[in-house]
Amino acid sequence: MAAGLDQPSQPVIRGFIIHLDRARDRLPQVERLAAKLPVPSQIVEAVDGRALAAADIERIYRPRLQKPYYPFAMSTGEIACFLSHRKAWAAIVEQGIDAGLVFEDDVEIDDTFHAAFAAARICLKPGSFIRFPFRMGKEHGKCVLAQGETTVIQPRRVGLGMVAQLVSRDAAIRLLEATSVFDRPVDTTVQMSWFTRVSPLAVLPGGVREISGELGGSTIKSRKTLAERLARELLRPLYRAQIAFRSHRII
Repeated sequence: MAAGLDQPSQPVIRGFIIHLDRARDRLPQVERLAAKLPVPSQIVEAVDGRALAAADIERIYRPRLQKPYYPFAMSTGEIACFLSHRKAWAAIVEQGIDAGLVFEDDVEIDDTFHAAFAAARICLKPGSFIRFPFRMGKEHGKCVLAQGETTVIQPRRVGLGMVAQLVSRDAAIRLLEATSVFDRPVDTTVQMSWFTRVSPLAVLPGGVREISGELGGSTIKSRKTLAERLARELLRPLYRAQIAFRSHRII
């Protein structure tokens, strides 16, 4: 028998960096990120919220579809961001690979990322969705893997942000099926594992940081009136409490 014939094959993983074409000042960061990632990577052209027609939005955005109801209207930037992640998930499926390492373009990786990625690869299986959080201390849960200074957990409540994830092909399929029409931002949708049939894990530390402020600011956020900001301050904790309650029930 040939040497190594009985060794398990390594999963095929490719990188996908979501980048808005008109954000040309971010292209050098995209190139730096692609050079640092541990897998071959490509750009996924982000959906431009400025180019979304009203008919496009009406076709895919339906407020108050799932409980707990999301208490805010989505901005066109948030809708475009969701569609951009769907493009990345679709690319994973279309290319027939085992998983995609999906990054947004306003992310930098640090020296701990390679340990985080190695731990995520160990935990990768069909249906896996593994997050690399950029905020420490926000997620707590059962330890799935401990490797040196790195741990992988099953969060009691999935954290927010979609800066970096390792998405298996099966998870991408389930997410695409669940979100052909959506009612809230992509990160809050991913929190709803009872709906998506995807249960995210998180690697701590994630080895990533969000640097949109260093790149000219967010391409998603829009200015809000004082009344809108006050409403968010009141309604956000109530909504998060509902998500936490539903999350605890299914753990």
